[in-house]
Amino acid sequence: MNPPEIDPRDAHALLEQGDALFVDIRDPASHASARIRDAQPLSQANVEDFLASTDRHRTLVVYCYHGRSSLDATAFLQSEGFAGAISLSGGFEHWRQIYPDTCINA
Repeated sequence: MNPPEIDPRDAHALLEQGDALFVDIRDPASHASARIRDAQPLSQANVEDFLASTDRHRTLVVYCYHGRSSLDATAFLQSEGFAGAISLSGGFEHWRQIYPDTCINA
C-alpha cells in the first residue's frame, strides 16, 4: 500500500486553519535556512523525542525536498501509530513556488 499524499492546495488549507503539524524531514541545515512556517524538524537525531512527544491523533503533513523521501517517512510514521500522517506532493521546492509567503527564510 502506498502512503497517502496531499496536494499542496489542500495542505495549504490545513496550514491556514492550524489543523495539521507540518514535519520537515530535510537535513537540519536546510530546515534552518528555509521551511514552511511552524514546521517541526524530524531527523535521526530527534526521532525518539518526536515519537514520544507528538500527538498520534494529529494530522501530520510530512515534507522533504521533492516529495519522494517523505513517502517513506510517512509510511514509517504510520507504522508508529500516526494514522494521520500524509506526504506533501511535490515537496518543499514545489510548495515554496506556490506559497512563498508561508515560508520562513533565514
